[in-house]
Amino acid sequence: MNAHARPLPAVRDDVRATLTALGVDLAALEGAGVPARSPINGELIATLRATTPAQVDDAVERAHLAFLDWRKIPAPRRGELVRLFGEELRLAKEHLGRLVALEAGKVTSEGLGEVQEMIDICDFAVGLSRQLHGLTIATERPGHRMMETWHPLGVCGVISAFNFPVAVWCWNAALALVCGDPVVWKPSEKTPLTAQGVQAVFEKAAARFGDAPAHLSQVIQGGAEVGAALVAHPKVAILSATGSTAMGRAVAPVLAARFARAILELGGNNAAIVAPSADLELALRGIAFSAMGTAGQRCTTLRRLFVHEDVADALVGRLKVAYASVPVGDPREAGTLLGPLIDEAAYDGMTTALTEAQAAGGTVHGGQRVDRPGVYVRPALVEMTSQTGPMLRETFAPILYVVRYRDLADAIALQNATAAGLASAIFSNDVRETELFISDIGSDCGIANVNIGPSGAEIGGAFGGEKETGGGREAGSDSWKAYMRRATNTLNYSRDLPLAQGVKFDV
Repeated sequence: MNAHARPLPAVRDDVRATLTALGVDLAALEGAGVPARSPINGELIATLRATTPAQVDDAVERAHLAFLDWRKIPAPRRGELVRLFGEELRLAKEHLGRLVALEAGKVTSEGLGEVQEMIDICDFAVGLSRQLHGLTIATERPGHRMMETWHPLGVCGVISAFNFPVAVWCWNAALALVCGDPVVWKPSEKTPLTAQGVQAVFEKAAARFGDAPAHLSQVIQGGAEVGAALVAHPKVAILSATGSTAMGRAVAPVLAARFARAILELGGNNAAIVAPSADLELALRGIAFSAMGTAGQRCTTLRRLFVHEDVADALVGRLKVAYASVPVGDPREAGTLLGPLIDEAAYDGMTTALTEAQAAGGTVHGGQRVDRPGVYVRPALVEMTSQTGPMLRETFAPILYVVRYRDLADAIALQNATAAGLASAIFSNDVRETELFISDIGSDCGIANVNIGPSGAEIGGAFGGEKETGGGREAGSDSWKAYMRRATNTLNYSRDLPLAQGVKFDV
């Protein structure tokens, strides 16, 4: 810490002061079942009441009743509620960003950036509330008009992960609300307090709106059994789930069995390619943030790096320096770039992966645990001779595997040779290489970037990936369609009844 900086407040006191500033009555939420810990020091900062499966049912039923009224409100008027929510988020940005840092361990700028994502998607959704349009379609029948119309779908369930404890909910909720769908949110049991902070902010917006139905947004708390009850409820028309591929494998069949909509945002094992023409200074900065940001705990974190052998020595040497010098510490402290891992299980996963990498012939630089309360580590840079072992799976920790390549086609094949297909990138100033990378024979990921890392997304573009990433998309130009049902309407304004395809049926 800077010698002239004021001492940071105790974590528990900081959490409670921040919750109070957001309007959360913590005493009304406390109970048994959901312990909240801060990864900053591992301290238990609160214990919340777990929602029972019966209470999940009640919450969904309340949401369904709200849906019956909310769907009648014109979409631009629904957008007004989201506009007010965006305003309240602007007012609460400092406090909510602070809470993200305290409960998820993100450094201050990332916590604030996550709240800014919420504000951005609210602005985006407000604009969309006047553009929920269908097409007028040419019809073969004279005196007829054919068109498509879009209607509210129903209750939207959201299951979110600890690494983006507030933004991912808002990606869904802002759009769902303008589309006419109430939201029931099951946050990660590792970050329950941020959800309550968001709910308090939303309730301020709803009060300003004036005549919104009650229960448009509800939070349920607990572990897998609470999520399972939400997934199985027949009145949850659409379910957005962010988490591991294993979670997606459990959720998807249940939704499919009852023909519910699914938006699955699952694992990512993201790669970048550094070509010989790359701007190495640009690549260094893009790689550093993508690989070390959020302590390697983003679904879009850069985990695999394929570097052309002509520039490998120069780039890897500079990466080693960056990895050895990046500031690790309390995420609230000015200058910190790498905060804590979320818990001991994350550290166990990291050490297991590094041990396997060494056994496979890899050379590990960094990866040591930092001696302080909480789970802090030095980021690890691992030089591998081939893509094998732990490289082929996602480890939620700051590990970057580096492999050298000679031919671009081989590098693209290596990038695509994993089960997940979320995010990818190439650093190159050769237009042929960059165009190949984003072509239909290039990256097989949902996100393919050029001269920017795979981590970090804007709400204007659809977010999501292919293969074991689940195929879901959030945000983006037509994302609203996932939250609505489409009807095709044919209107006959003639006095005749011609049938399609020339069918005759005269009676």
